[in-house]
Amino acid sequence: MKEDHRLSPFRDAHTDRSTASEVPDTPQTRSPAYRLAFADEEFLCREELRPVRLQLELLKPQLMLDEHGITSTIVMFGGARIPEPSKKHTARTQTLADLSEFYDEAREFARLMTEKSKQSGCRENVIVTGGGPGVMEAGNRGAEDAGGCSIGLNIVLPHEQAPNLHVTPELAFNFHYFAIRKMHFLMRARAITIFPGGFGTMDELFEALTLIQTGRMDRVPFLLFGRTFWEKVINWEALADAGTISDEDLDLFRFVDTAQDAVDLIESWEPAPPRDDIPGR
Repeated sequence: MKEDHRLSPFRDAHTDRSTASEVPDTPQTRSPAYRLAFADEEFLCREELRPVRLQLELLKPQLMLDEHGITSTIVMFGGARIPEPSKKHTARTQTLADLSEFYDEAREFARLMTEKSKQSGCRENVIVTGGGPGVMEAGNRGAEDAGGCSIGLNIVLPHEQAPNLHVTPELAFNFHYFAIRKMHFLMRARAITIFPGGFGTMDELFEALTLIQTGRMDRVPFLLFGRTFWEKVINWEALADAGTISDEDLDLFRFVDTAQDAVDLIESWEPAPPRDDIPGR
């Protein structure tokens, strides 16, 4: 008897979707009710289907990253408005122009990390960014400079946005839900780097830091590029002095100013022992 290698004895969804598209054109087959549920975009976008869309948005990148064998990532958060140095004359403010140096640092950091990632066949410590312009573009560009791959987690915004041209096409994802997108940033994170940025960067910074602070996520290297910027926009010591965070929480992150400093810290990182003062324990 000839061996059958099919995974299931049932007809697959692709076949039935194709068959359903070739049925006779009648009032019944033209009705939205007759469409296959999984092939009906209007149905899938209904308010009641939000739980299904959340699950799909979690599953699609998960399955595709698994299929590419990617087991760990290096996260790069940072501002979309930070220009590369050659275009800093277009910056809205002098501060943004001055911060353009971090475009080059982000690009170099991604290049250095990707050189190491290539030794694993681009399966470990793969650069992941938000896939947009600014620091995100620099990260994907640095990975491309090294001849490696990188991930872009884009999101649909009210104004037109497309992934930067340096994201590996097979690893360019698009999201509707910010929450699921942030989960994918952190699910494989081996290290987290934060470059100067605005509200979006702050949101990503504090959500990740809160997960680590509360023990919901393992502690990983957490590096803030640009001590001067971060100490100006956030008074970290004031939070500790007020008692709203503990003094030990200030040890959850480190400041760096150069790509090489960041690489050195990641390479010398040793997991911290479990803390006894995590709130809620």
